[in-house]
Amino acid sequence: MSYEKRLSLLVMLDVFIVWFSIMTAYVLRFDGNIPSSFVMQAMLYGIVSSIICIYTMRHFKLYNRVWQYASTHEMIAIFKSVTAGVIASYVLVLIFTQERVPLSVLLRNYETLLLMLGASRFAWKFVRDRYVVKPSSSQKRALIYGAGDCGAMIAKEMLNQPNADLYPVVFMDDDRTKHRHHIHNIPVLSGRSDLPIIVDRMDIDEIIIAIPSLSRKETAEIIEVCKTTKAKLKLIPRLQDLIDGKVTIKEIRHVEVEDLLGRDPINVDLEGIANYVENKVVLVTGAGGSIGSELCRQIGPFQPKCLILLGHGENSIYNIEMEIRRKYPELPIETIIADIQDRERIHEVFDTYRPQVVFHAAAHKHVPLMERNPAEAIKNNVFGTKNVAEAADRYGSERFVLISTDKAVNPTSIMGTTKRIAEMIIQSLDKTSQTKFVAVRFGNVLGSRGSVIPHFKKQIALGGPVTVTHPEMIRYFMTIPEAVQLVIQAGAFAQGGEVFILDMGEPVKIVQLAEDLIRLSGFTPYDDIEIEFTGMRPGEKLYEELLTDEEGLGSTKHDRIFVGKPLHLNPAQLEFELKKLEKVTLEDQQAIREMLKKMVPTFLNVS
Repeated sequence: MSYEKRLSLLVMLDVFIVWFSIMTAYVLRFDGNIPSSFVMQAMLYGIVSSIICIYTMRHFKLYNRVWQYASTHEMIAIFKSVTAGVIASYVLVLIFTQERVPLSVLLRNYETLLLMLGASRFAWKFVRDRYVVKPSSSQKRALIYGAGDCGAMIAKEMLNQPNADLYPVVFMDDDRTKHRHHIHNIPVLSGRSDLPIIVDRMDIDEIIIAIPSLSRKETAEIIEVCKTTKAKLKLIPRLQDLIDGKVTIKEIRHVEVEDLLGRDPINVDLEGIANYVENKVVLVTGAGGSIGSELCRQIGPFQPKCLILLGHGENSIYNIEMEIRRKYPELPIETIIADIQDRERIHEVFDTYRPQVVFHAAAHKHVPLMERNPAEAIKNNVFGTKNVAEAADRYGSERFVLISTDKAVNPTSIMGTTKRIAEMIIQSLDKTSQTKFVAVRFGNVLGSRGSVIPHFKKQIALGGPVTVTHPEMIRYFMTIPEAVQLVIQAGAFAQGGEVFILDMGEPVKIVQLAEDLIRLSGFTPYDDIEIEFTGMRPGEKLYEELLTDEEGLGSTKHDRIFVGKPLHLNPAQLEFELKKLEKVTLEDQQAIREMLKKMVPTFLNVS
């Protein structure tokens, strides 16, 4: 129905209600026999009230509301409109006729008008909610975990969207005072202990956790219970990610692996520690990668004098440049396409821009690929790092932060060994340089390129199988923002020569991760989606370590960040071994592995 037709019908209905309320008020006042002296008053009162009340209803926008979504705001608008209309009509009749409308007529008219206008508006909402809005065969049945404000808003929006994929059929909440109550005519049942029973009994397709204030640990505990059911699982965004009062269906997201880690994210006070980049020339190598690009995003707000984005891939550098320019239009940016293996080019960059703070994120990181291409790993991770670090030293950079990995500890891979040598290079340089050189050691970064989680998700989307190398393989995990915050924090704590490590909580079994992802996608592991064990790949090990035996473990000002003590290295000996390593890159892989073993005695050459 068009707006014009709908408006005409509503106006005619309201005029009828006005006349009905006035006439019935006079009839009741005079017991069905209205004196002739009051007939003209009643007619005038009806005409005036019709005009005034239609005006007040337009003024309070009663004709511009979608009544299927009506709430207390609409009730208040009706009250204001009727009150203003009745008072104004009473006063105008008194002015025109010099006779008062009987008070009993006024009150009955007011009462009837208020009730009938409200009933006419809310009748459609009642009929729609109770009889029209029913789950269609294509809609999935949803259980909302959390019967608070957020859960109620999610349920209301689902009910108000007939084309929504989900239809709410039940609430659950651990708060016993809410049990056996109804929200939007949806029952609130028991707490999490009964969740598997309710899901099975009510044939629930999806569970929505609608408590945005939950900590990561509490969320993980609820997810553990949900994993025992056949239902898919979704979350609303965390509280800090929501815009107040704007929770919508579109903001419900699938459960991500970081929700399963069982720990709260590391929060670093960047406002307090990032002032060392303010008004400084900051260089980020590998700026197009997962870590490098996030570094650029988090450094941007702290107003560096200039942010230099250096990378080898033009597309990735272009993308992060466009993003940073859009977010921080006033920030001076320089984009440089360069290979860190090109010593002359790197020194040219340092000579031109004189960066004061350097974050070195450029590296080859894929373990199996580097096992097959060890010379390239050495050229990039070892000598590329050497080129950038020596340029930082020569051109007077204040701080240099190397992105390292837990695979550098007692390495079993070419990649891990080259990163360990990179750490040795900056620790050796730190002994003679005015630049503060430090390294930051990461575990596995969720969502980074080539990480296991996106790979698992693709395999699940294709129907499986999900491939895991070994049933006992475990890994530490962290999010990209956490990793980058640690990098920036390390730059503030740097005294020179340290290796900083993040407390990443308990390590996670990879096979458990795969099983959880399959369950949370609505499938049963080993039944709907197979898990195949393919055997450990070259260079892999079952578990990662964070510190070598000789480094020890020290504390920092941050209770989740630890520091390994600088090692005693012989710079001349290291330089001599690096020259030999450079020569063997032209030889066969066995010679390369033997030289790496000599430089890093803890390297377990498993190939």
